[in-house]
Amino acid sequence: MAGHVKISNEKLRKRLKRKVHIRLRVTGTAERPRLSVFRSARYVYVQAVDDTTGRVLAAASELEGTLKTAVAGKPKKERARAIGKAIGDKLKALNVESVVFDRNGFIFHGRVKEVADGARDAGLKF
Repeated sequence: MAGHVKISNEKLRKRLKRKVHIRLRVTGTAERPRLSVFRSARYVYVQAVDDTTGRVLAAASELEGTLKTAVAGKPKKERARAIGKAIGDKLKALNVESVVFDRNGFIFHGRVKEVADGARDAGLKF
């Protein structure tokens, strides 16, 4: 298992505890959806969620066809910024100007921060 990273139960438990703490305060509406970020070891996924109806308004990840070719071979941080810009463009097309940011228990640095910066570059307000 060379190169395999195992997340300890303690580390996952602490992240989930932070996630619940954040979600008690952060809710999204149709006018101001919750921008939820999930980061795995390999990819970053972003969803804009309307919590009043439970609908996902828009989603982006580098596994989508158009983004997959655009970000192929780039470092993870650059790919994360491109995903943030893509979700920002999708939300602008839906006439959404501002969002609430849900870092999903992850620390706000690295790829999570790059997603936020990419969305800001696309014109979203936090």
